[in-house]
Amino acid sequence: MTDKTAEKAAAMPGAAQGGGFWKNNLREYGMLLSLFVIMLFFEIVTNGTLLRPLNLTNLVLQNSYIVIMALGMLLVIVTGHIDLSVGSVAGFVGAVAAVLMVTYDMHFVPATILCLVLGGLIGAAQGYWVAYFKIPSFIVTLAGMLVFKGLALAILAGQSIGPFPPTFQKLSSGFIPELVPDMGSLYPTSLAIGALLALGLVWQSFKSRTRQEHHGIAVEPYGLFLAKNALLFGVIVYFAYLIASHRGLPNVLVIMVALIALYGFVTTRTTIGRQIYAVGGNERAAKLSGIKTERLTFLTFVNMGVLAALAGLVFAARLNTATPKAGLGFELDVIAACFIGGASAYGGVGRVGGAVIGALIMGVMNNGMSILGIGIDYQQVIKGLVLLGAVCLDVYNKRKA
Repeated sequence: MTDKTAEKAAAMPGAAQGGGFWKNNLREYGMLLSLFVIMLFFEIVTNGTLLRPLNLTNLVLQNSYIVIMALGMLLVIVTGHIDLSVGSVAGFVGAVAAVLMVTYDMHFVPATILCLVLGGLIGAAQGYWVAYFKIPSFIVTLAGMLVFKGLALAILAGQSIGPFPPTFQKLSSGFIPELVPDMGSLYPTSLAIGALLALGLVWQSFKSRTRQEHHGIAVEPYGLFLAKNALLFGVIVYFAYLIASHRGLPNVLVIMVALIALYGFVTTRTTIGRQIYAVGGNERAAKLSGIKTERLTFLTFVNMGVLAALAGLVFAARLNTATPKAGLGFELDVIAACFIGGASAYGGVGRVGGAVIGALIMGVMNNGMSILGIGIDYQQVIKGLVLLGAVCLDVYNKRKA
């Protein structure tokens, strides 16, 4: 009987691969489907307001700092840790930027560099205690959350400081320059960039499938693969068209796409990326295999600090002022985005694409509920239930495995 089963499996490799693919990627496709359903729901109940060009651009601007920090938080969670201080660090760095640029009239370029270095030093300080002294990250970053929230209040003296120089404001509120004159209400350069991005992603998808087949990794059925890429191309071009119909591509969207591509490459195609997942999967086994686990943990917190600083600069540029309440609650949305996007609370599991999808789900929910006039109280309740559901699903899958 066993021989016959093996013969059947050998005779139907595509079916076997398809089954393995669905088993290994069910969560990722479930998140994509959830994002689609949520967007369709809010598009209907808001009478088409959600996907209007103006609102879509605002959606990007409102959630850019969440996506940026989610990329760093993903690596922290994958290693089996957490960072509760990212919101306070973002607010603190924004306050420092305001003091440097507004109070002391420093040029925005050196001020920005100093702020990013400051974020890295903050991440290094917290990562040092977590990595080398083995103090739980929850405690270290909870202390950091309080410390930097207090420091932001002290630097700003309880008041808002602004406005920022116009050039710095373009970091968040500016748009890429058009290479050719706009065609009425359409910005052709932005549309062309979106189409090129869509083509690049499809080409990369074909390359990745070829590489997986060469190594004997289970891949999705070919028909589904073609349909998925056709849909991906169409969706990206459509969204690029919508954004190009307003004012073109926001500068911060270009930054986000570049960071997503960079971290996607690091986590999937580099040695350090594979080592980070190994540490999260089994730290003791990773250390015995020669991986410097302490250094990797330390570096993930340094990276988180830099991205939190960048997010703080983006948020301050968007508000055009630094306020004592900046960054309040950011850590909740960032952590929720990672877990909703498939990161495991146990570490070792999570993808950049999933974190981005999770951030988009949170952003669409925030935006859609605001359009509908749902109060912030019930928004928090709904987001909390969504986060709880995502973690419960993770725990269920972990026990089932």
